[in-house]
Amino acid sequence: MPNKSKKRPAKPAAPASDAPAVPRPKARTADRGPGGIIPLEEKFGNGLPKAPVEELHEWSKVYAAVTLGMICALAFFIRLFAVVRYESVIHEFDPYFNFRTTKYLASEGFMDFLNWFDDRGWYPLGRTIGGTIYPGLMYTAAVLYWLLNFLNISVNIRNMCVFLAPLFAANTALAAFFLTKEVTRRTSASLLAAAFIAIVPSYISRSVGGSYDNEGVAIFALLFVFYLWIKAVHTGSMLYAAATALAYFYMVAAWGGYVFIINMIPIHTVVLVVAGRFSKRLYVAYSIFYVIGSICAMMVPFVGFNVVQQAECAASHGVFVGLQVYAIVSHLYRIVDARVLRRVFVVGAAGLVGAFGAFLIALQLTGKVQWTGRSLTLLDPTYATKYIPIIASVSEHQPTTWTSFFFDLHVLVPLAPVGLYFLFDDISDGGIFVILYGTVAWYFAGVMVRLMLTLAPIACILSAIGISKLLQRFSSQLVFEDEPTSAGGGGGGKAKPKYASLKDLLNKPLQLLVLLGCTGLLGFYGFHATYVSSMAYSSPSIVIEAGRMANGARVLYDDYREAYYWLRHNTHPDAKIASWWDYGYQMSAMANRTVLVDNNTWNNTHIATVGRMLASTEDKALPILRSLDVDYVLVIFGGLTGYSSDDVNKFLWPVRIGSGVYPNDMPSEREFLSPHGGFDIGPGASKTFKNCVLYKLCYYRFGEVQTDYSKPPGYDRSRNKEVGDKDIKLKIFHEAFTSEHWIVRIYKVKTDEELENFTPTENIKEVRKLTSGSASSKKSKDKDRKSGPVFVGCFSDENMFQRRKYVGGSTGANFNLLKYHAENAGSRYFAVARNVNDGHAFTFDLLSGGGAKGDLTGGGCDRPCLDEQTPCGCTDTACTAKKVPNPKPKPSPYRTQPQP
Repeated sequence: MPNKSKKRPAKPAAPASDAPAVPRPKARTADRGPGGIIPLEEKFGNGLPKAPVEELHEWSKVYAAVTLGMICALAFFIRLFAVVRYESVIHEFDPYFNFRTTKYLASEGFMDFLNWFDDRGWYPLGRTIGGTIYPGLMYTAAVLYWLLNFLNISVNIRNMCVFLAPLFAANTALAAFFLTKEVTRRTSASLLAAAFIAIVPSYISRSVGGSYDNEGVAIFALLFVFYLWIKAVHTGSMLYAAATALAYFYMVAAWGGYVFIINMIPIHTVVLVVAGRFSKRLYVAYSIFYVIGSICAMMVPFVGFNVVQQAECAASHGVFVGLQVYAIVSHLYRIVDARVLRRVFVVGAAGLVGAFGAFLIALQLTGKVQWTGRSLTLLDPTYATKYIPIIASVSEHQPTTWTSFFFDLHVLVPLAPVGLYFLFDDISDGGIFVILYGTVAWYFAGVMVRLMLTLAPIACILSAIGISKLLQRFSSQLVFEDEPTSAGGGGGGKAKPKYASLKDLLNKPLQLLVLLGCTGLLGFYGFHATYVSSMAYSSPSIVIEAGRMANGARVLYDDYREAYYWLRHNTHPDAKIASWWDYGYQMSAMANRTVLVDNNTWNNTHIATVGRMLASTEDKALPILRSLDVDYVLVIFGGLTGYSSDDVNKFLWPVRIGSGVYPNDMPSEREFLSPHGGFDIGPGASKTFKNCVLYKLCYYRFGEVQTDYSKPPGYDRSRNKEVGDKDIKLKIFHEAFTSEHWIVRIYKVKTDEELENFTPTENIKEVRKLTSGSASSKKSKDKDRKSGPVFVGCFSDENMFQRRKYVGGSTGANFNLLKYHAENAGSRYFAVARNVNDGHAFTFDLLSGGGAKGDLTGGGCDRPCLDEQTPCGCTDTACTAKKVPNPKPKPSPYRTQPQP
């Protein structure tokens, strides 16, 4: 019978070759890494991207260079809509501070810039500029300004600042090209990535002409650091690793987003090690980058030892230590039996991780290492709302809506996951970094709308990889080339078309449809980006575009510059202006006047004090204004024009910030809401809201204005409601200036002589009658209880004050703050003892009968101050200073609103 047992099929013959086949060596146990991991070369090849599969002819490099140059030109010119339309002006708020500091740097030099103390902001605290900013933007603009003028290319510093961001947008397109080329080795995908990032709306929003902000140069630095890092990992070159550290140094000097870099690179390193991709190249790249980068980062004054002390940077230190340990253990595995060392490695690694974690927790609990509020908001999106309302009040710190993703990224949203898929299909060390960057950036962009800016570059790169692969695969189906298929022992076989299996599934009409669809998506993306750049992101906030007239002419509101011009030419050079912090940078730069708070927001207490003043009644706001030497109060009002970004719509934020610091000294947020729980400015508005300073200053005289012929007088076009109080009377303010469209309103704080109820001399006389036991003492007591606490004078013996309460610091040294404190404490009198400069004061209810002996009132405390611009208590020598006369008003070149 024939044998029915199945025979093992013969192995197919190897293809013919001139060289004998070399068997692949098996991995030895001793060659394996920690935990028995197979070395990188045996499991994943060399970790580098494959060679390019696209066929290029001899002129391809020339065509690519010309195309890349055109993309850079497009990136520059698409950002100039605002310059052509509105002239060369600085945009927004923060850029005005950057412009002002750059002018100082260009004129005074590096050393004076580093030592510059600015007395125009945060009065009376001031601000040291050199140690509180990221100077990279200013240094870049100043160096280019000096270089161009040295080459006899005449350019002023303002134009240098206006055109810097578009210039660096072109550089960002180059960085995106080289990064994508390093990851994919494909010129087509690299050119698409450069084209995408050149016109992506999210990046255009922070890099248009005139948007002189840190992000204008920082996004280029971000991509350039990542390109050099991937290059260093792929090559293991010490030169590229050092270049990565130097580029990181520039990024640290330019933007606080350096924290993103110093976390992404360690994450990439850890993932490569865990995935079994540890190599000498990775070790060299990270070790050199960490050491040089950390040392250079400490050289930036604003950062300094935060590189060590901030919890955001802790991962880089732990990864560096862990990488050294891993490298040592990997070396030991090659010379010591793996089974003996594996247990030691596992126990040691667990102990090292546990010790490092306990160390970080201990540092956090002791306050040696701290998280910033913005970083905690990224980890817990509700953190700022619950604990730091000043962060939550910033519009760019709000969570991102889905509409923002499609508005700022458009077709990149669906195309980016396609690129992720193709990167997984052809994995490499650089590809892993791009995957991690895309994943982390997408999460952070969902938490905070500002971080859409960090998502835009990687979305462009992923989308370029995805659509490039799609176009390549589907276009290759339209033209087939036969390739021989080997068969048998090495002879030629029957010709077989490439992608035959795909051809069976997709016919040519469907292939054409897919290609046309991709082309259409690219066209729509270009149209959308151009439209958004022109209409949405090229309008400077300093000039408001209100629409168009019937003949097509634009309607512009130039109220901001009109008001700042008035302040610059009609107020004393040392005048102090109080406003909400949004407008501080603009006033310092354009009006050249001293402001209380600005957009730096470094002192939450100072901002809360201004918010408390705006939310208080006039009587309670006066001591605050006096203590801060405020001469003018500026408010933004949009009721006449429908301008929605005014102070009324922002009002709940001053209340929340102020009540967070002064919970017992101002009304709560609930008291400013209507009985129905809403925010109402009409007849249903709460009494607390209608009596506060902000409401009165915004709606003063507004009840006389007819904003719409079909509406009653006093109709607010921004809130679409008639104002609740049309007959507002001001006690401590008088109107100084109102811009043409009522957007900016400025009020002067009345002097003590102008205030009817401010008579400290009469109060002292009444107290003298009270302490002398006169017949009118009973009437005086009743009067005191109705009119509030009474100032007694200066005494040498504090024991004369019965039921006294001590007050120190600035409150005890200032008359107005002391009076306000006594009123809140419910005390009848207040006085200063021992005549010292540190504010040794008391509030009390009864003065002992034998107090005349130690009375020091004759030294000058029983008269009002002569200079209303200086806070004046009994120990203040400024009481005898001469009053500074106000300058004569100069006419404004803008048309102003007639004053009553």
